[in-house]
Amino acid sequence: MLHKALATLKRFGEFEHLSSYSLVAEGDSIVLVGHDNDDHATDLVKHPGQRVIATMADILQEFAPRAGVVVPHLLRPKQHVSVDPETQGGQPVITGTRVPFDAVAELVEDGVPPEEIADYYPGVTAEAARDAVSFALYVDSYSPGPRAA
Repeated sequence: MLHKALATLKRFGEFEHLSSYSLVAEGDSIVLVGHDNDDHATDLVKHPGQRVIATMADILQEFAPRAGVVVPHLLRPKQHVSVDPETQGGQPVITGTRVPFDAVAELVEDGVPPEEIADYYPGVTAEAARDAVSFALYVDSYSPGPRAA
């Protein structure tokens, strides 16, 4: 499906680096969203070139692009991990705090039990620490190499 979307982009005369495009999985298709200061979404696979309606709520929700893979909700990837553009520059944090999830995950990975994380970050519960570790494992599953020390 991605190959067809990229071929459609070329056919439309789009040859920029892929990072300049916002491509979104929309059901059984891929949609180009908001390109060239245009707020429209254009189907690239199922009905190439056709404008489609895509709302940010749809894009932010959890989805499964293929069997066995789940992409979490983009603003609330875990119960105790959230993303707010106004907090820490939009980096994932422990919900209700400014504590970066990865700082908590690294402490647990270094041997600090989740129940003792509050000694370092008073607003972080053991459940939040476990969510931070779980989310870090998810993020690391997409990294090319081992987690940096």
